[in-house]
Amino acid sequence: MNPDPATLPPPQGEGFVLRPWRRDDLDSLLVHADDAQVSRALSDRFPYPYTRADGERFLEGQVIDLEHPVFAIEVDGRAVGGIGAHPGRGERGHGAEFGYWLGQRLWGAGLMTRVVAAFAPWAMQRLQLYRLCAMVLDDNPASARVLLKNGFEEEGVQRCAVYKHGHVHDLRVFAKARRSLQDAT
Repeated sequence: MNPDPATLPPPQGEGFVLRPWRRDDLDSLLVHADDAQVSRALSDRFPYPYTRADGERFLEGQVIDLEHPVFAIEVDGRAVGGIGAHPGRGERGHGAEFGYWLGQRLWGAGLMTRVVAAFAPWAMQRLQLYRLCAMVLDDNPASARVLLKNGFEEEGVQRCAVYKHGHVHDLRVFAKARRSLQDAT
């Protein structure tokens, strides 16, 4: 018998735990989020500099809806990044957009590839999605590689979609889709 998708616990993986954000994550959040290199590829709701007030607003659910699956990436007992999905509404309720970030100190070791490998199928099953997509800035090839390694297909480019730090950027669109909720994720 298959488990009820609504009761699936957050996924885990080699070298990390995904769990809800907690108030006591504030100091670790500040250490990893207050980094221009982290912020450069994320939406402006993830500012730089990243202040204590920014972290408090995030942990209080004022920046994004923490009722959606939004998790801290925990390594060695500390929050070092985040991943979350935002389900669509109405006729787009069968899909979700997701995003992720990781503190620069942990880049280059395959951690985010493993996190996405655990999170994407979990989110598709838990939220009963036919489609899970992510947008990647044109100057972030590492994030594109994470998605491609996890079976996402590049669907196209939204040209001149983002103006950030004085530059216009294209957004690359990646998605994983299935025609039936019984299909593998």
